[in-house]
Amino acid sequence: MSRTKQPPILILMTDQQRADGMSCSGTGPLQTPNMDRLAAEGVRFGHACTNSPVCMPARLSFVSGLYCHNHGVWRNRGEPPADDETFFHHLQRAGYHVAYVGKSHFYSHGHGEHLGEREDWMRRRGIDTVRETTGPWATAKAASWMTDEWDKQGLWDLYKADYAKREKAGSWDARWASPLAEDDHADAMVGREAVRVIEAHADDKPLCIFVGFGGPHNPWDPPGEYAGLYDPASCPPAIPADEGCPPAFQPSRVERAMRGWRAPVPEPATAEIRALYYGKIALIDKWFGEVLNAFDRRGWLDGALVVHWSDHGEMLGDHGLLHKFVFYESALRVPLTIRWPGKIEGGRTSTALAETVDVFPTLLEAVGCEPSQRCMGRSLWPCLRDPNASVRDAAFSEIDDTTMVVTERYKYALDSRGTGYMLFDLENDPQEQENLIGTLGMQSVEQEMRGRILEWLLATQVKQS
Repeated sequence: MSRTKQPPILILMTDQQRADGMSCSGTGPLQTPNMDRLAAEGVRFGHACTNSPVCMPARLSFVSGLYCHNHGVWRNRGEPPADDETFFHHLQRAGYHVAYVGKSHFYSHGHGEHLGEREDWMRRRGIDTVRETTGPWATAKAASWMTDEWDKQGLWDLYKADYAKREKAGSWDARWASPLAEDDHADAMVGREAVRVIEAHADDKPLCIFVGFGGPHNPWDPPGEYAGLYDPASCPPAIPADEGCPPAFQPSRVERAMRGWRAPVPEPATAEIRALYYGKIALIDKWFGEVLNAFDRRGWLDGALVVHWSDHGEMLGDHGLLHKFVFYESALRVPLTIRWPGKIEGGRTSTALAETVDVFPTLLEAVGCEPSQRCMGRSLWPCLRDPNASVRDAAFSEIDDTTMVVTERYKYALDSRGTGYMLFDLENDPQEQENLIGTLGMQSVEQEMRGRILEWLLATQVKQS
């Protein structure tokens, strides 16, 4: 694609939002008019997979175009190499001013740390304006511009006390509204700051702004009216627990990969948790609208390239689990919408397999940048032009030294010793109720899927720039 006038770029990121966590893709009572608007004006990828079902690795893969086995971050600790490349660097070289507002989690957030001390680190990643925050739980322990604002009003102590109470109660019992008013809630603070940055931007360079909301990540703490917005009885039921991994395939690492790090969620809590989770999404959707309105006031919206994505999903009681850390569909599949009026025909849904790492080369192609020699993703432009097109026949994800591959029909995962522990036929078993690993007659499928993983690992070695 030849370079044209660079469009303003808006990247709207949610944390831990399921693929069905929008009214345009779900079946429950949730209403998300602004997320739906982006889907109606762009292309929604109905089979987008995270490259890791946990925050830091997924986020680093998105901005670096690398997989976990390339950038070396497998869980929520550590940080990427000092010489890492991001798509922000490419956009800067193309003339963009890059702004980041909200949660990044590109490095471990230490207890007692103030994120303002990390601004130079963030700038070295290709970001000009840094207004970074932590996620919900880390905000009780690490400071930022947001907690500075709360501190002036005596709200940070209130927040920390509430989160200490939630931590003691546990994930499924901490089901109550935030003590903060709606306008003081962290997601509202991030949205309002993004609006301010948009309004303050000078017109000398096109703007790329990345807005990282901390919700709907647990705990289940929407503020005010959002806490009671949805009736638990109207929420869709959880997917039943499946048979799990056969006993012969139950080493501790695999047990974690199948069952996550949380105890099974009590059934009566599931509906209430879902209703509160929907409330948090509804608040974020409101701020999606406010950010889009700010773009509109600047005269940018009609030509803006907008991306909506999430780092990973949320189990929400499916298979008896909460949160992520597993390769079940509820944690693996994420929202991914790309909208660019005049360049992309809107209102279409692509059924092509996509990975979140694919957004990196898609953005570079959109603004006429040369392809990155290190990026492992594949540009989604063929799918944006034709919803029946595809760019890959398999998608991959990693966590804690375990690796998964999914095709249009099968999902398979193996541990670091090369032992397969998960095999689902998604065509005949979309709710993943019967693990076929070791099943008579499935040996050829296991062999094929294992071969796909090995070929992928060989093909995705870091390219030297």
